[in-house]
Amino acid sequence: MNENVSTADVEFTDESPESFQSREPVVPKKMLLPFVLITSCFALWGIANNMTDVLVSTFKQVMSFSTMQASLIQFAFYIAYFCMAIPAALVIQKFSYKTGVIAGLFIYASGAFLCYPAAQSLDFNFFLIAFFVFAAGCAFLETSCAPYILSMGSAETATRRINLAQAFNPIGCISGILLGKYVILANLDKTTEAEKAIMTLEQLKQIKINDLSYVVMAYVIVGIVGFAVGATILLKKFPKHHAEESFGKFSEAISRLSKNKNYMASVAIMFIYVGAQVSTWTYIIDYVMSAGIGVSDKSTASNFMIYSMILFTVSRFITTALMKAFSPATIMKALAFMAVVFASIAVFAGGMAGCIAVVGISGCMLLMFPTIYGLGLTDVGQDTKLGGSGIIMGIAGGAVFPFIQAAIIDTFKSSDTYNQQGNQAGYTVQIICFTLIAIYSVYARKVEKNLVKF
Repeated sequence: MNENVSTADVEFTDESPESFQSREPVVPKKMLLPFVLITSCFALWGIANNMTDVLVSTFKQVMSFSTMQASLIQFAFYIAYFCMAIPAALVIQKFSYKTGVIAGLFIYASGAFLCYPAAQSLDFNFFLIAFFVFAAGCAFLETSCAPYILSMGSAETATRRINLAQAFNPIGCISGILLGKYVILANLDKTTEAEKAIMTLEQLKQIKINDLSYVVMAYVIVGIVGFAVGATILLKKFPKHHAEESFGKFSEAISRLSKNKNYMASVAIMFIYVGAQVSTWTYIIDYVMSAGIGVSDKSTASNFMIYSMILFTVSRFITTALMKAFSPATIMKALAFMAVVFASIAVFAGGMAGCIAVVGISGCMLLMFPTIYGLGLTDVGQDTKLGGSGIIMGIAGGAVFPFIQAAIIDTFKSSDTYNQQGNQAGYTVQIICFTLIAIYSVYARKVEKNLVKF
């Protein structure tokens, strides 16, 4: 997911200041090029995640869909994580991290290129297949890249190395939004529904083809980049890094993990968290356009997505500073309560206050993914890689919760052009999700106390 699987193989430890003064380089010179290439993948899946956030609004306009129909885009994208995370782990186990990354990049590029025939056919189901394949590549990348980065140097510099790599993920996220804004949204046809009502079927078809061509353009760009990076990694000779842990017998590993209450709680709350995150960003454009603040085009409304991502990125530095005095679980609890407050303002206030509150939710989220991920892998021993894949499967929450929010939006649909009442009611999903995350944070703090004293 676009935040970071930063603690994939790293447990919270009580490190002394001296441990951060190691003379070991964060990235050994011989590993510099491999590090740069694998780090670029963090940006690539960030681009993928955030480009889909603008597509729900786009397809609502282009195909004249309801919110629920358009939300199938997010369903197709994020259900791929559920389907492909464990196969990705098995590929890594049998072959290597490098194989997993290469497979992910080529699958990623293939999904992006499939948007072209989908647009030519004007078949929405074809687009859903393309987005599923595209996200399958992301699932391979997210499962492979973090542990690969950790292996590119000494264990004592692993945490700094993974955090350095993760710095490129928000860059990808912002790039994805900008591609969506300037390549897709800015070029969509401005014909009103009233004008379309008197057009011929052939004229309407040409508008769809023209609008979808910009979707294709955006995805072909990222597909070419993904393919180029994959080909470069394939041709470049890397030091071999086979998986250190063995699953042993697959069924036994599954049995051990399913009996681990802390692990299972983390998978469940990851499902809820990613669902809340994806839903928050998916409906920002529609919320802003319905808020009555004078924004009536999608390109301008997408600026609020950019503000959200900037705040999301800035919160990394704030939470990092706070962790010097407070535990991650304690900070997560406070942020979850703040998110509930922001979501409540979005639901009950609306207007500019609601728009600011929707952006504010993003400032509460960055810490959550790595904290849930890291705590979930506490004491799973030899099942770390399979366990990590299971938590990645929790990203499937991004397939479910946008659909639930869409159902609320359509149910509470108001008579105004942009459905202000429905869009405000939709953020009830965030109130519920972040309340559950706050409750989990209390439990997570108890787990955390067994690892490190704060």
